[in-house]
Amino acid sequence: MSKVLITGGAGFLGYHLAHHFAHKGVQIALLDIAPYEESEYPAGTEFYTGDVRNREQVRAALEKAQPRWVIHGAAALPLWKREDIFSVNVEGTRIVLEESFRAGVERVAHVSSTAVYGVPKKHPIEETDPLIGVGPYGESKIQAERVCEEFRAKGHIVPIIRPKTFIGQARLGVFQILYDWVESGARIPMIGDGRNRYQLLEVTDLAEAYWLVCTVDPDKANDTFNIGAERFQTVREDIQALCDFAGSGARPMGTPAGLVKFVLRVLEALKLSPLYKWVYETADKDSFVSVAKAKAQLGWSARYSNAEALIRSYQWYLEHASGLEIGTGVTHRVAWEQGALKVFKWLLGGRKRKIPTSMVKV
Repeated sequence: MSKVLITGGAGFLGYHLAHHFAHKGVQIALLDIAPYEESEYPAGTEFYTGDVRNREQVRAALEKAQPRWVIHGAAALPLWKREDIFSVNVEGTRIVLEESFRAGVERVAHVSSTAVYGVPKKHPIEETDPLIGVGPYGESKIQAERVCEEFRAKGHIVPIIRPKTFIGQARLGVFQILYDWVESGARIPMIGDGRNRYQLLEVTDLAEAYWLVCTVDPDKANDTFNIGAERFQTVREDIQALCDFAGSGARPMGTPAGLVKFVLRVLEALKLSPLYKWVYETADKDSFVSVAKAKAQLGWSARYSNAEALIRSYQWYLEHASGLEIGTGVTHRVAWEQGALKVFKWLLGGRKRKIPTSMVKV
């Protein structure tokens, strides 16, 4: 039986990759510096604690697990300090690659990001378009890809996937704030008029892409791929679809983008808002990629649209809202403290309401 080791296994993507690969009959091993909720994972999962920047810890996990494949999903997110972002995302990637191939791993599939493209005007974005990272996170992801390419040049199989923002069951963070506002019946302020197209991705569609790069012919897998939903509308239309499903009275509303961005910059500087630059500076721009290459080379296709992905994620939120703990806002599996945004929610008509039991059925 094949085995996969997933770095960042305690995170949102790691959780879904573990279940997806286990469903395919693969043994699961996880490596993360964060604590695990072991009962949430498939039976027989191996749990290893370690920092990808610590060579000895990475080596020990690989020697014990002896995986066929590694999916490198451990990463520092945009809210982290600059030095931590680069040490985790770049040096951590190098260590994982070096130690994986030293241990005889067949393939290391890397989790990159469409943040490597910056905010281009040309759409759809293709894999050959210029890489212009915005901020430390985007810059670090470009550098991490270059490390992966070094190992490809040495003859190793290192698929790179650049996913759009992915959501699904157990995705919290900034999306938990959206779901809280929708559930409360508030007007949902968009940055701008919401007529831009912003592609999302359901996490199980992303997990299938990783399954394919681990299993298809090496000549097809050893490449770089965009992954995103194939069906998506404007931001306004996708949020309206979520509001219609919720039936709470919530509805999207346009705002002057320049003014809202200025306010959010001030609130972020004062540590009164969990929203960071990459979220609010790109929210009023078109952002969608071509997935033609993944469809042609991997045989991949997206099962869910933007609206379907949002609704699936919102359904999970309704089922679990009462038990969520508010966290610091640095991971996607934590419900973020909204800070000053709670005041705006109240001003925009947000009220606490009892969730009908019919709403939580998946």
